[in-house]
Amino acid sequence: MTPKAEIRIEGLSKSFQDVSVLKGIDLTIYQGEMIAIVGYSGCGKTVLLDHILGRLEPDTGSVMVADHGHEGSPLVDLHDLGAMDADTIHVHWGVVFQRNALFSGSVLDNIALWLREIKNASESEIRTIAQDVLKAVGLPTDDDFLDRDINELSGGMAKRLAVARALSMDPRVIFYDEPTTGLDPANAAQIHDLITRTHDRIGGDGGSATTVIITHDRDLLFRLNPRIIMLHEGRVFFDGSIDAFESSDSEVIRPYFSLMHELHRSRAEPHDSLAAAGS
Repeated sequence: MTPKAEIRIEGLSKSFQDVSVLKGIDLTIYQGEMIAIVGYSGCGKTVLLDHILGRLEPDTGSVMVADHGHEGSPLVDLHDLGAMDADTIHVHWGVVFQRNALFSGSVLDNIALWLREIKNASESEIRTIAQDVLKAVGLPTDDDFLDRDINELSGGMAKRLAVARALSMDPRVIFYDEPTTGLDPANAAQIHDLITRTHDRIGGDGGSATTVIITHDRDLLFRLNPRIIMLHEGRVFFDGSIDAFESSDSEVIRPYFSLMHELHRSRAEPHDSLAAAGS
C-alpha cells in the first residue's frame, strides 16, 4: 500500500533580486517518513524549509501539505489558505530551531503558551502535558524544574526543552533546523537518540510522525538512516539512502560528503555546545 503524502512540492522556484535559489523543486514527503535535507551552504535548504513552513511564497510552483484537521488528511495548497485556515495546519506541526528560540520566562511558560493560545488547555492539563513531554525528552518533571528560568538552563537542557515544546502540541510533523550543529560526538548522539524517540512517538490520534531535518551531520545520517535529499544548484540532485549516498561516485556528492564534518562544525556558535548539559 502506497503511503499517503504529507508534503508535496511541485515546480517550486524562488529568486531574490537577480539570484535564483530554487529552480523547480519536485519532492514528495510521505507520512511517517524521516527525511534529511542536505547540501552545501547556500544550496537552498533553508529557503525550501521556509516555503514548507509558509514563511515565503513561491515565484512559481506549489507547496501542498496534509490537512490533519479534516478526515482523510487531504492535501491543500498552503499559500491559498487564509491566516485562520493556515493556523489549523500549523497546529499539527512542531518546529525545533537551531538556536532553540525559547521564550523568556520559565520552563513551564515555554510549554504552556501554545497550549493556552491554540488548544485552550486548562492549567491542570498544561501541567500534565508539560510533565509528559519533559519526561519524554529526559528532563526533570518536578515543580522546581517547571518553575526554573530558561536562562538558568544548560545548552543541552535548552535543546531538549525546545523538543519538548514541539512535542507538547502532539504534532504529526516535526521539523528540525540543524539540531546538532557544533556539538561534540557524544552530545550529538544524545540528540540523535532524542530525534529517533520523538519520531517513533505515536500521536493521540494514532498517526505516525513525519520528521524533516535540515543538517550537515554525517553521523546523524548513519545513525538515523533517513531518506536523504541533497539539494544542489537549486534542484534535487540526490534522493535515496545513506548507503547509496556514501557509495556515490558523483563529482558533486563525493566532495560534499568529505566536507560534511567541517561544514557541520563551521556553523557552530559557542552557546550551541551541550558540553555542560549533564544529561
